[in-house]
Amino acid sequence: QVQLVESGGGLVQPGGSLGLSCAASGSISSINAMAWYRRAPGKQRQIVAVINWSDGTTYYSNSVKGRFTISRDSAKNTVYLQMNVLKPEDTAIYYCACRADYKPTYDYWGQGTQVTVSS
Repeated sequence: QVQLVESGGGLVQPGGSLGLSCAASGSISSINAMAWYRRAPGKQRQIVAVINWSDGTTYYSNSVKGRFTISRDSAKNTVYLQMNVLKPEDTAIYYCACRADYKPTYDYWGQGTQVTVSS
């Protein structure tokens, strides 16, 4: 079992920056990858970024590539999402998720944190 606790989020103006954190606890050694997802109002959940826990390899959705950066601090068991040049369409609830035990699915989720981009 892995527990995920997110922090960060809030209200920011278009063009601004915001950072999210996700602290993992529990069976840390079982973690294979961490990801950030988001769900905008009236839309389906969308993957934002993924980081391989062992080698740090990253993946970004086209909508955030070049603006968002996912990173990890293995010593702190924490994954981060730095969001720059934020747009109103980035407004969503952002969720941290974890894939573990070499399973293909993200079975562990954080509680979600609201990000609102508005002037």
